[in-house]
Amino acid sequence: MSDQSMHTNPENPETAATPATDDVQERIAALEKEAAEYKDAALRATADYRNLKRRYDTERVELISRASAAVLLKLLPVVDDHARAMESVTPAVAESMWYGGFKLIPQKLQQLLESEGVTVIESLGKPFDPNQHEAIAYEPCAADQDGLVVAELQKGYMLRDKVLRPAIVKVGQATK
Repeated sequence: MSDQSMHTNPENPETAATPATDDVQERIAALEKEAAEYKDAALRATADYRNLKRRYDTERVELISRASAAVLLKLLPVVDDHARAMESVTPAVAESMWYGGFKLIPQKLQQLLESEGVTVIESLGKPFDPNQHEAIAYEPCAADQDGLVVAELQKGYMLRDKVLRPAIVKVGQATK
């Protein structure tokens, strides 16, 4: 064969596209499609991994937070009992030396709670909020105190931005 016969003649349709060229073009197209599918699968797997890692990290933080909240919630009755004990101290006991050390306990408990993000819900004189207060009674009051918390029977606490324990309160109800 001569060099001229090996080249395809674009004007001659029979020699322009040989079966071997068509097979190569089809194979290239199939490989490009397969590569695109693999690339898409790899991108999806990477996105799935990132989402899984983000969800795992979020769940881990929530688990630690719930465990912390559970321990803090168990500590609150101790704080309440200690506050009641401090309120019922007689003058004779208040003058004793050991009582000075005993008074440091609620300060340390309060510092511990604050370091963990626990704050007291201020209730007295505030409008009743069912998200932060648990009303157990209504108390007759003047019209200007209608719907306000008039007595706090048990302190409520927030853990950062969530209610750890609602305050147990009495709500004023105007007499008519």
